[in-house]
Amino acid sequence: MPTIKFYVREGLLPPGRLTSPNQAAYEETHVRRLRLIRALIEVGGLSVASVGEVIAAVDDPERPVHDLLGEAAERMVPRYGGGGEAGDGLVEARERVGELLAARGWRGYPGSAAGEALAVALAALGSVGHERFAEVLPAYAEAAELVARADLEYVGRHVAREELVESVAIGTVLGDALFAALRRLAQIDASSRLYGDPEEEAGDGDRCGEAEPGEQGK
Repeated sequence: MPTIKFYVREGLLPPGRLTSPNQAAYEETHVRRLRLIRALIEVGGLSVASVGEVIAAVDDPERPVHDLLGEAAERMVPRYGGGGEAGDGLVEARERVGELLAARGWRGYPGSAAGEALAVALAALGSVGHERFAEVLPAYAEAAELVARADLEYVGRHVAREELVESVAIGTVLGDALFAALRRLAQIDASSRLYGDPEEEAGDGDRCGEAEPGEQGK
């Protein structure tokens, strides 16, 4: 793990107050900035150079909070190549992303990192013969709006700009993991309700109150 001196040399962290020729004292502001740097690098997966650009935005008091949060979140969206089979339908997929944003009235733009990632995913679906899966896009978009509002309500509980960006870094990466796990659990439940054996489910329910073997009379 890089040391504090490394972050200072890279211009990510301001120098501490010298207490001796070889020692420096660090304030609460340093601790907050260090947490942000490590969240962006270790959780967000950003390079030192990208972190430097985010830090510059944090330190710019004229930068609106919306732009500041976008600077951090945009850099954590995976970048995908547009070549190969997925590239064959990429132009059409990009158009579909633009149509989706217009239909939802979203203020994002198709050429953003997130818009491009969605286009690549749609093109990949088409390349493997599952272009009809895109029919679920409206439902996904509606769910995404609810999740986005929850995300921003969480972020909005913080005041310091470093904490705002740190919340975006943690929330984007680990929030994606949480949402993916919840989606899997919901799929299991939905599959059971749609395709499960009703009699087996009823039997499972009947057994809920039964004691396990060996527990009788305990």
